Amino acid sequence: MANYTAADVKKLRELTGAGMMDCKKALDEAEGNVEKAVEILRVKGQKGVAKRESRSAENGAVVSLIADDNASGVLLELKCETDFVAKGEKFLAVADALAAHVAKTSPADLEALLASEIEAGKTVQAYVDEANANLGEKIVLDRFAQFTDGFVAAYMHRTMPDLPPQVGVLVELDKANAEVAKDVAQHIAAFSPKFLTREEVPAEVVENERRVAEATAREEGKPEAALSKIVDGRVTGFYKENVLVDQPFAKDNKKSVQKVLDEAGVTLKRFARIRVGV
Repeated sequence: MANYTAADVKKLRELTGAGMMDCKKALDEAEGNVEKAVEILRVKGQKGVAKRESRSAENGAVVSLIADDNASGVLLELKCETDFVAKGEKFLAVADALAAHVAKTSPADLEALLASEIEAGKTVQAYVDEANANLGEKIVLDRFAQFTDGFVAAYMHRTMPDLPPQVGVLVELDKANAEVAKDVAQHIAAFSPKFLTREEVPAEVVENERRVAEATAREEGKPEAALSKIVDGRVTGFYKENVLVDQPFAKDNKKSVQKVLDEAGVTLKRFARIRVGV
């Protein structure tokens, strides 16, 4: 098997606009060399590859679909090249159709989603490729989230009034509480935490933060006897910046997000945050 990663597949898709399976086949043939794979796709006549090589799909929209009973929900990002296309009805209709398909089929991952059949005889990848051709821009689908095991809610944020939402947040509580779900989702949109709890932070990340904190303290000339306490304090600061339940709550910074959840008697099981192009 050729030596390449999922990141290589993603890069090749972004460079060429070709489908995931076509990119994998090209990388197999190119033995993992991305530049050679681009040439292979061009030689094989992949539609629009040569024209799309230097294009960047950094605009787009985030869409959501929440079940009427809030028992499940989908968040999906669809990217394009320009904000003009991003705010068009046809582009948004494609994004909404893809979200509805995810809600209906619950694909295990992106590869399964792209290979699934959205219409009779047409895969999601073919559907996206068709949109690519019809809209005249590179259209990229490479992120989605689906929650189906609790009270699910979404918050969608527009960074510009004339554009579709560029930031979307999906949250899943263990029990119904629409107000808390909305408040916490808005907080996540604003403060972009990377982890839900401290336990989710990889040990190597924490260890690296401790090393940096100690090196910084020594560089600052802090006394040896105080280093341990200083390092602990700076690691705690890292948690408050990156761990959701440790963050000061947006609407009342005297409380942590965990305190707000505890007072409401609910548990946040998981969350997803997507910002277009990030």
